Amino acid sequence: MAESARQTSQLKKEILVRLIKAYLGDNFEEETRLIPFEMRPKGSEVPYRCCIHKERAILRDRAIAGLGLSIEKAEDSTLLSTLAKEASERTEVEENPLTVLHTACRGCVPSRIYVTDLCQGCVARPCEQTCKFGAIHVDHGKSVIDQTKCKNCGMCAQVCPYQAIARIIVPCENACPVGAIAKDEEGLAHIDFEKCISCGKCVSACPFGAVHEKSHIIDILKALKEGKKLIAMVAPAIFGQFPCTPKQLRKAILDLGFSDVVEVAEGAEITSRNEAAEFEERMEKGDGFMTTSCCAGYNELVDKHLPELKQYRSETKTPAYYTAELVKKENPDAVTVFFSPCVAKRREAYQNPNMDYILNYEELGAWFSAVDMKLDTLEESNFRKEASAEARNFAVTGGVAGAVNALLDEDKKAHPCIIDGLNKQTIRDLKKYAKSGTCELGNLIEVMACPGGCLGGSSTINSYKPALKQLTNYVNESPAIKDADIPE
Repeated sequence: MAESARQTSQLKKEILVRLIKAYLGDNFEEETRLIPFEMRPKGSEVPYRCCIHKERAILRDRAIAGLGLSIEKAEDSTLLSTLAKEASERTEVEENPLTVLHTACRGCVPSRIYVTDLCQGCVARPCEQTCKFGAIHVDHGKSVIDQTKCKNCGMCAQVCPYQAIARIIVPCENACPVGAIAKDEEGLAHIDFEKCISCGKCVSACPFGAVHEKSHIIDILKALKEGKKLIAMVAPAIFGQFPCTPKQLRKAILDLGFSDVVEVAEGAEITSRNEAAEFEERMEKGDGFMTTSCCAGYNELVDKHLPELKQYRSETKTPAYYTAELVKKENPDAVTVFFSPCVAKRREAYQNPNMDYILNYEELGAWFSAVDMKLDTLEESNFRKEASAEARNFAVTGGVAGAVNALLDEDKKAHPCIIDGLNKQTIRDLKKYAKSGTCELGNLIEVMACPGGCLGGSSTINSYKPALKQLTNYVNESPAIKDADIPE
């Protein structure tokens, strides 16, 4: 998790802790209604906003997202207690995974390039010469930018010898690789879900924490209260998030009320085997390259923005898909909960009938705090299967390609090209590969939406380096995938 996001993450966590305690308590609806007032009681310090009423309004909106509801659809006059009742009575989660807190959104000024007072009106005029769009001219000894012609490319700022040209960015817009978030007519952030690939970059980028995931925590708690059998499916990145061993973490999740905890690495082994076989077949057929398909954010990118890449994308399903299929086959009446490091997996769950709910690592951490779980004091509990090192390493950039190569014969090994995070440049690169039908950097393109892989997901709670160290220790203790018993 980025250091800049820690303050907003703490606010999210406190809201979630209070919601969980309220649900586990005696009066969920009334205790939920009181959350903004208890967090900002009369006469208390106002740390972030202009007044206590503004702070309470923002806390109310954060609670709405924590209830799994769209803030945009909630009327200002509706009590939180009413919304809590609505959340506890629903039978299906809302479709889109994100919602925007307009009370928290500062309505940033439009993104633009502008000339500062440092401009010297130099004779060389590199800014004017560089601009391909004719957007810059010198007037009264100072460069002027015609905003109707400017394309915000930033080339003029790069060539100015005085660094007199500045660029104003809107963090969420600047972070989005596909232009899915922009200001609406009221100057506030709005997400176009027809374009959104659920990469979560806007969630991490907003310094006000105005973009929120809609939580499934109430739905999960409700299922437990109703006595349903819940099975947790934990992606490998989770083993770098909490101060305990993987087997202690399994025990902690069981103590929350889950009937079983299954490693998604089981599904990753199936993904590895299928992608290895598919890669070998494609190369024998003469294809220029194949891309991996385990990242849900990348899959949405291809489906919505890069259809020309579909023919090169592996047809193999994700590890979460195969794990959920295994679990549902063994336990058809169970409720499956995928423990996720990112927003994109929440979207994937909506499209998969075998995945009922998503719980991200922020929400799990809040749940542990709400019940005062001391993870490092727990006994260890063994997983039903000892997953392989390569499958557990799927969480790290290069891990998928490494697992595929581990299953290929020496003379058929792939030459990996790693896309370590989706951004405007890497998307251009992928378009180029699709257009030419070849990739000069390799024939197996591993694509991860998040830099660093799933360990860098928008819903992770540990800094990358310590998380990587924890996970690597676990991977190093694991058997090789070539020796694994992979189910058909």
